[in-house]
Amino acid sequence: MVNVLYCGNEAVFDGFMTSALSILKRTDSQEPFSFHLFTMDVSHLKENYVPITEEQIIFFDKVVKVYNKDNSVRKYDVTDLYMKHFSGCPNESAYCSPYTLIRLFADLVPDMPDKLLYLDADIMFNRDIHLLYDIDVTDYEYAAANDHYGKYLINPRYINAGVILFNMKRCRETGLFQKAREWICKKKLTFADQSALIRSTTRKKLLPQRFNDQKFLHKHTVVRHFSKRLFYLPYPHTDNIKQWHVEKMHKVFHYTQFDDILSEYSRLKAEFNKGNR
Repeated sequence: MVNVLYCGNEAVFDGFMTSALSILKRTDSQEPFSFHLFTMDVSHLKENYVPITEEQIIFFDKVVKVYNKDNSVRKYDVTDLYMKHFSGCPNESAYCSPYTLIRLFADLVPDMPDKLLYLDADIMFNRDIHLLYDIDVTDYEYAAANDHYGKYLINPRYINAGVILFNMKRCRETGLFQKAREWICKKKLTFADQSALIRSTTRKKLLPQRFNDQKFLHKHTVVRHFSKRLFYLPYPHTDNIKQWHVEKMHKVFHYTQFDDILSEYSRLKAEFNKGNR
C-alpha cells in the first residue's frame, strides 16, 4: 500500500485531482494507493475556508478506483484539533493559509501508517512514484529535497516541505510533530509549518532536487512542484502558476508532458460540475 497525505479545503480540490491523476498515470504498479485528506472548517477566519465536501470525496474515490478497485480516498476533519492547538496562535495568518499547518497533526490522527508521503496540492509526478516512495527512511524522521531558493539564501541544506516522505514511527519516537506544534504556538515563523518542522528535526535524509523540482522540468524530474517562483522577464516578478491553470501553464512554461493528465482532469471536472449543479 502506498500512502499519500494531502491537506486543504474545497478550493484546492483541482490540485488533489490533478496530482493524484499524475501519480496514477505515471506509476506502473499493481500496489493500491490510499489517499488521506486532512481538511477543516475555519470559515470564522475567512468565508471560503471550508472543508472538502462529501461530494468531492465521493467523486475522488470513484476516480481513483478506475485505476485499481483497491485504491481509496479517506477524509479526516481535523477542525477540533486545529481549534485546540492552533486557534489564535502567532502563525494562524500563515504565509499561505491555515491549511498548511494541519499536516502537523499527523501523529494525533488515529491509524496513520508508518510510512506516509505528504504532498502539497500543487505537485505533479513526471515519473513513477516508487522512485520516491521506496526510498529507505528507516534511520530518519523524513526525507525531503532542498528548497530551490532557500538552499542559496538561507542554508545549503534548507528543505522545502511541499514533498516529505515521513517515517511516522520515528517521528512519534522523537516527538517531531509535537515539537513543531510548540514552535507554531510560541513564535511567528517566516514559513510557519516548514520553519517549525526544520527547527524540530533530529535527523533528515536530503534528497536530490529531482524529487521536488520547483523551477524546472527535466527528463529525470520525478516531482514538479508548481510553487510560487521568480521570473526575470519582462521584468523581475513572482507568479504562482498552478498545474490546474492549464492555459497559463501552457503559455508560460510550454509544457506538454502533462497533457494526457490535464485532458483527463478537464473531462472529469466537467463531469463533476454537471453532476453537482
